[in-house]
Amino acid sequence: MTDHDLDTLFAHARAPTPTDSGAAERFLGRHRARQAQQQGSRQRSLRAGWVGTLLASAAVVAGVTVLRPAPELPASAAYGVYQRAWGDGW
Repeated sequence: MTDHDLDTLFAHARAPTPTDSGAAERFLGRHRARQAQQQGSRQRSLRAGWVGTLLASAAVVAGVTVLRPAPELPASAAYGVYQRAWGDGW
């Protein structure tokens, strides 16, 4: 093949045809539909992720609240009253 033949071949390959336009339209139609579908699922997963994070945070707060040790209580309520009224060594 000569250079002129190659130039003609490349020029012909670069020239768009009606078939190319139809293929491009079909591709772009499918591509846009796929993007719209992915955008919808991305919004759903973002929403679901936010709700899951909120529920996990609430579970952690509830667990910490329940699992912390109870405060030290006096041996009896009367002992606590006397100690407050008279102080240590009554």
